[in-house]
Parts: sequence; C-alpha cells; structure tokens
Amino acid sequence: MKLNNKRTILVGLAFLTICAFWQMYDNVVPMILTNTFHMNETVSGVIMGADNVLALFLLPFFGSLSDKAGTKIGKRMPFILFGTGCAVILMNILPLFDNGYFAAPSNAKIISFVVTLALLLIAMGVYRSPAVALMPDVTPKPLRSKANAIINLMGAVGGIIYLGIAAVMYPKSKTAGLDHVNYQPLFMIVSAIMFVGVGILFLTVKEPKLVEENKALEAQHPEWNLAEDDGSGHETLPPAVKKSLGFLLASIALWFIGYNGVTTWFTTYASQVMGMGLGESSRILMVATGGAIVSYIPIGIIASKLGRRKTIRMGCILLAVCFALCYVLTTSMTKITIIMYVVFVLIGFAWAAINVNSLPMVVEMCKGSDIGKFTGYYYTASMAAQVVTPILAGTLMRQIDYKVLFPYSAVFIALAFVTMTFVRHGDAKVEAKKGLAAYEDMDD
Repeated sequence: MKLNNKRTILVGLAFLTICAFWQMYDNVVPMILTNTFHMNETVSGVIMGADNVLALFLLPFFGSLSDKAGTKIGKRMPFILFGTGCAVILMNILPLFDNGYFAAPSNAKIISFVVTLALLLIAMGVYRSPAVALMPDVTPKPLRSKANAIINLMGAVGGIIYLGIAAVMYPKSKTAGLDHVNYQPLFMIVSAIMFVGVGILFLTVKEPKLVEENKALEAQHPEWNLAEDDGSGHETLPPAVKKSLGFLLASIALWFIGYNGVTTWFTTYASQVMGMGLGESSRILMVATGGAIVSYIPIGIIASKLGRRKTIRMGCILLAVCFALCYVLTTSMTKITIIMYVVFVLIGFAWAAINVNSLPMVVEMCKGSDIGKFTGYYYTASMAAQVVTPILAGTLMRQIDYKVLFPYSAVFIALAFVTMTFVRHGDAKVEAKKGLAAYEDMDD
C-alpha cells in the first residue's frame, strides 16, 4: 500500500492557501494598524491576537460541525468553499478602508476596517479545521504521517509564495518616502491564489467517493484502529509523566511566545528600526522559512541520533543566540547583509529542530486513544501563547523601545530551554528516522 502523493498534494492546496493568507495577515495587517490608523502597539497587539482567541473556539466548533455534515459534495468541502469564498471577498474590502482612511480619516472607517477584519477571521475559522480534517478522511491510517508531511510542505510553499510576491511588489525602492502604501494589489493576488487553489481542490478531489473508498479499506483492517485497544480510555498518567507533560507544555508556550513575537512584529520592527520596506523584511522572513524547510531532513537525522529532547534543547540554544545576534545586527545596520541572511537561515534551522520534535513528544506520553486529546493539549499551549505574545511584545515595544523585540524573544526561548531540562519523558530512540518524522520514507 502506497500513498497517493498526487492526491495528497491536491488536498494540501487548501493548507497552502491558508498559510499564504496568514503569512500576509501577520506581515501586512500590523503595518496598516500602526502606520495608517496610528494605533499604538498594545491596541494593535490585541487585534493581532484576536485570530488566536477566535481560533480557540472556532476551530473545534467548525471541525465538529463538519463531522456531522453530509452533502452531495462531502462533509468538509462545503465549509472549505464557503469559508474561502467569504474570505476572498472580505480580504479585498480591507484595503479599501485602509486607502480610504488615508485619503479622508474618520472613525467610521476604522470601525469598518476592524469589523471587516473580524468577519474575515471568522471566515478563515470556518474552513481551517475542515480543510485540515480532509487529509485523514481520504488517507488510510498507516499513511497519515507521510501524508501530513506533504500537507505541511504545501503550507510552507504557500508562505514562500506570498513572501516572494511581497518582496517583488514592495521593495524599499518603491516604498521609501511614501506617506502611504497601497496594499490592494497584494490582497488581490493572494485572494486569487486562494480562489484558484481551492477551485483546483474542488474539481480534482471528489471527497464523497474517496471517503467511502477509505472507509471500505479501513473496514478490511480492524487492526489499524488502535484506539479500541485502550480499554476504558480513561488512562491516568503516572506522576512523573504528568510532571514531564506539564513542563513540556510550558516549554511549548514559552517558545511560541518568543518565536511568534518576532514573526508578528518583524515587518513593523524592520520599518521602524532599520527603515526597511515590506519587500526587504518579507525577503528575510522567506529566507528563515526556507532555512526551516531544508532543515527537516538533517533535523530528523540528528533527532534519530541524539533524541528529540536533546535536539529541541539544541534548537532552543541556537534560536536564543540567533535572536541575540539579530538585536545586534538590526540595531547597528540599516541595510541587509550576508551575515543577516545567514542568521535567519539558522533561525529556520533552530525552529525546525524545536517544532518538528515537540508534537511527537507530547503524543508519545499517551496511548493511541488519547492522541486527539493530547494533540489538543499541544495546540492549547501554542495558541494561548500566540494570543499573549502580540499584546505583550507590542506593549513592551511601545513602553520601552522597538529594539526590545529580539531580547524579549531571546529571553522566552531561553526560559523554554530551562523548562525542557525538567522533561524526562516523551522521547524515543528511533522516531524521526528520515526527517520531519513526517517525511518518513517518502519514496513513493
């Protein structure tokens, strides 16, 4: 039995569009809030954290709702199509309020922008969980790890596509000295990517047929249903394991606070501290993302030799050092240098070392029937951190100085290293055999 790579890539188009959108949202919206509407960093941080607050409620709700749905085009597809359609319309309205406010400021336009943004976030929440759930629906259980690798890579491709477009469209040479930057063309292109991507998905992936085929296949292999082997399903963790889980979840929250503080505020930071345009800052972030992608396989090799825990701690050290170097480089230079690119490649490598191995450590501490619950623990910790960090980092930048961003992130990554020293469980001698654990033997 082999994974249908072509079909999995097509299913991954939904995740590609999601990641392209969120990359643009994190890069552009903070700049609009601070530069056009002149909101302070705390207020901007609250708005930027709203998507994570909404996600805590919307993702499980719409995921569960799609489980109960049944239409001619499937359970997930109606949510994917409706959510994408609404998002495409709403995201093209946002720049109209941005440009309109610059031309003639009014409170009504600020309120309209925020309301439209909230509706856009809800639209994204409608289809995010169903889009992610589509892959397991059409993929046999033994092949889902391999399929998830392809899905994650498609998401990374989506982020890189956006960053490449932004770098070409908005270099400093085109934005320097402008009182206002018109982001309408960028929003239109990203919305077109979303429309085309989901359109191809709908036309090529026949969800009902594939779901029935997968159900029939799994019915022939009851041994795949590991959850039934867990008896009552009410396992109580031994105290030592529970302690490790607590410290691991604390570590996850801490490194997401540090890392997402940078990803949320970097474009604004680069503009304020270095006078850098969106194109240049997008190019640097694209280098970091590329660094993470090319690191998956070597990180898997390292993890198989050293173990997940040591690999994560190594990543924490490297990431904290790189953030400290970024503080020195960005506060002493006004242009991008080769060493800055090298540091951001290392940031991508360090983040891959942490991110690739953390979820497997969480689910290693549970039995098969609890994987969903423990995955929920992981996302609760990571998303709660992403709610906090835009507000906390933004407030510190406003109260102290923009230059506090990288020291702030370095401190939280260092704290994550400390809490990881108390994690004694969740490792495996051989897990991430061939990179990303998600890549596992991708030779089809």
